[in-house]
Formats: sequence, C-alpha cells, structure tokens
Amino acid sequence: MQYRQKQDRFQLEFICLDQMVAPDSFARVVDAFVDTLDVKALGFTNHTLNTEGNIPYHPTDLIKLYLYGYRNGIRSCRKLAHACITNIEVMWMIGKLQPHFKTISDFRKDNPQAFKNTFRHFLLVLKGWKLIEGKAFAVDSFKIRAQNSLKNNFNDKKIKRHLEYIDQKIAEYEAALDEELPQKKETIIQDKIKDQEKKKEKYEALHKQLEDTEDGQISTTDPDSRAVVFQRTSVKVGYNIQAASDDKHKLLVAFDTGDVNDTHQLANVTEQAMQNTQSEKCTVLADKGYHTGIQLDECEKMNATPFVAPKANSASVTNDVFPVESFLYNKKEDTYTCPAQETLTTNGTVYTRKSKKKGAKDIKFKHYTTTACKTCSLKAQCTNRKQGRIVQRSEYQDAIDRNKKRVEANAAYYRERQQIIEHQFGTLKRQWHLDHTLVRTKEKVLTEIAIAFTVYNLRRTMSIFNPIELIKQLKAIKTAIFSFLSTTFTTKPHTTKSTPHILFKKPLNFQKYILYLHLKIPSFVG
Repeated sequence: MQYRQKQDRFQLEFICLDQMVAPDSFARVVDAFVDTLDVKALGFTNHTLNTEGNIPYHPTDLIKLYLYGYRNGIRSCRKLAHACITNIEVMWMIGKLQPHFKTISDFRKDNPQAFKNTFRHFLLVLKGWKLIEGKAFAVDSFKIRAQNSLKNNFNDKKIKRHLEYIDQKIAEYEAALDEELPQKKETIIQDKIKDQEKKKEKYEALHKQLEDTEDGQISTTDPDSRAVVFQRTSVKVGYNIQAASDDKHKLLVAFDTGDVNDTHQLANVTEQAMQNTQSEKCTVLADKGYHTGIQLDECEKMNATPFVAPKANSASVTNDVFPVESFLYNKKEDTYTCPAQETLTTNGTVYTRKSKKKGAKDIKFKHYTTTACKTCSLKAQCTNRKQGRIVQRSEYQDAIDRNKKRVEANAAYYRERQQIIEHQFGTLKRQWHLDHTLVRTKEKVLTEIAIAFTVYNLRRTMSIFNPIELIKQLKAIKTAIFSFLSTTFTTKPHTTKSTPHILFKKPLNFQKYILYLHLKIPSFVG
C-alpha cells in the first residue's frame, strides 16, 4: 500500500514566521491589542531599560505571552516558557524571545494593578465601539480551588478535635511509662510525647489566631483562601469569584472575591460594574443567593435597580404556619393586618440585631403584635407562643418589597439572567481550565482573573466582529493614539519594536490616560 510521504526533516526551507501564522489567528489579535497599550500609563514595570546588568524584556512581550497562554489553557510559567521554544504562534508574537520561567512568574506577581487597569482600559474601548451599553448587568459567582489543601484549613471544631486526639495519645503514652519497660522503649515513648506536645503547641497557636478572624476559619498555606461549598456537600478550599456581565453582548465588566457566599456581594460588584463602564444608572439581575435587604437598599441608592430572586420571608420569631406574606402591611398607619383581620401594631421600639460579620451593618427592626391573639380562633394555625404572634419588620423591608414586585411583574426579563452571565463560567473553567488558581493571596488571584476576563472579552469580540476586522479596528486605535501623542508627548523608537515607546513629559496616571483616550481621540470612541 502506498502511504503519504513525509517531508525530509533535513530539507532546507526559506520561510518566515509570518507565513506560518494564520491571518485570523488569535495570536495576531493579541499582538494588535497589546500594541495599543501604553504600558507605562497602565502601570507595568520594566518599561525603562536598566542602567546596568542584563537587558530586561519589554512588558508588551510578556503581556502578549500571558494573554495568549490563558486563552489556550497554558497558565503555568514553566509551560509558558516551554511554549516560547515550541509554539510557532508564540515565537511569531514575541519574536523568538525565550524568557526564563522565573521572569514570566515575577511579571505577573509584580503587576497586579496594571493587569486590572488593562481590563478596565479594554472595557472603555468596547464601550467606544458600542459593544457595552452599561444599562443592565447580571451578577453571579463561580468557585475556584486555591493553593491550599483542606487539610491545612482549620476552624474551631477541627482544632478542638485535633487537641482532644493529642491529649488522648499523650495520656496513653504516659500510662505506658508507668509500666516497667526496657530503657530503649521508654526513650522512644518519651520522644513520642515530646512530638505530641509540639503538635499541641502548634494547634493552640492556631486557635489563638482563629479568635482574630472574621469568619472563624484559617488557612495556613494561602491565608486568604477559605473553605467553600463547591457542589452541594463538596467542600474545598478556594475562592468565590464574583463577576458582572453587560447584557448587550455578554461581555464581562467587573470582578472581585470576598466571602464564601454571595450574601454581601451584590452592591460591591454592581458599583464596580458601573464605575468600569462609566454608567450612572442601570438595572442588575442576580439569583436568590444575593437577596439581602441591605444590599438591595444600597443598590437603589446608587441608581441601580435590582431584580433579585426573592427569598421566602422568614421575618417572624418562631416557625409559624402562616407565612409573614399573609400579613398585609399598611404603610400609612404602620400596622399589619393578620389572616384573622386583626391589626398588629408596634410599640415604636427599634431593636438592633448585631451583625456576625465584622464591619457589616447591624440590622434594625420593629416588632408588631396584637392582644387579639390570645382569644383568636386561628391561633393554633398561626403560632405556638402564649403571648401571640410577633412579626418583625426590617428597616430594609420596603426595598425587599419593591424588588419582589419588580421580579414578579417582569418574570421573563429576570429569566434572561442565566443567558447573560452563566455561560462565561463554562468557557473559563472547562475550556480554559480556570477551575483552580496557580497563585496565593487575594491580590494575586484577582490578577489571574483580570487576565482571564480580558482574554475572554477579547475572544468574545472576535466573534462579534471577525478576527480580520478586529485587528483593523485595533490598528486604527493605535494609529489614532500615537498620532495624538506625537503632538503632545515626545517619542523615540524602541530598539526591538516597530511601535514607538512613549516617553511622557510628565508622569501620567491611569485615570488621566483613560481621560485623554476617551475624550480626545475620536477614533477611540468609534
């Protein structure tokens, strides 16, 4: 049988790297995008040459390497370094440079804010292209594993269990010493007692540290990571990543990480989304996990109208048969009408429930009661308290009621939430393998998220346009930027780049950089 013939591996060829990279390759999109960035204004390090020692790598080369790597699920610094000598697209993109893996690692570690600035910069570009409206956002979260095992995560119950076990083992060893033993065996047991006492000191020290924590747990490898419920009862140590997506083209516009659940995150993520997209008024959609009166109220105060799936109202002191929704509130009279048509009134006292979360607001509420409960025929169906039913009304109940009416009146609109936000997580976690972080501490983890979200938006924009058109748009921005800068700042060509390196006459921070891009360059805003 005749088989296809392979090319001789010793055959000489005349070919350039550019011929080996497809015109619509993601590498070309990354190359065009990064060339529009002013790395100094965005805050990247290594933007100037050393006066002595080895010549540094230009930040644009390392930015390109990271953006390309995250898109293809290559996040390890050693794998990125290996790609520099094996991947043709990477060779083309960074001109066959071969940075050491430590150089690649340090660049991500040293530039957390700069990568976040790059994410925000691209959002303004997208808004200029009218791909982001900033009128409606959907908020949700996904969880990623941390560089900290469950074994090295402790809470009060776990530490006490360890201490009890150690005390038990010490007691067993001491009981063994009371018997007549050979000298050698006695020495071994004494050594074991010393080992257990050292372990006990370690756990007692952890117990003292635990008293200063807000959530009653501590991680010894990555101090910012926490035990998180991933699926039902599956608990792993990781981060709960918050994300917001614009509803027009489902582009990601904000991110953060905080608590192990979503209860206190809605207002914070919404505020970031509004700031990043320069939105003054919006609507925000979220699932039941975000439903909290305080958060709904804070959203309304910042001109963000929440559509959050309502929870069953549990604002009563005991487990009662009649839900609190069956009690009708009269705002004018500040009273409730119960199912038996009796009126519940308040004594005017405002009670305070202290928040368990450190730094969170305390909740104020009133009690509503009626003496008619004692002789009411429905009492057995309503409450088992001798004094009668008590209904609590939080100071944020009005915001909760308004949200409930909005969701019930716009059920079809609320159901769009899943289409706006959840599919991005599948791409990030399943296709790009962002189900775990390679770094430690919150700041560095958010750096990874900033890179991944920037790449997602870039890849998503390729689908909205097409790769060739997107590259043209990016090159048009670069031309407009440097045309503008040539009349405002001095420039000089970089030794290894066709794109000139900006030398600002005065230091320019990120906010001013975005200001002149967004306001003074017509091409930048479409």
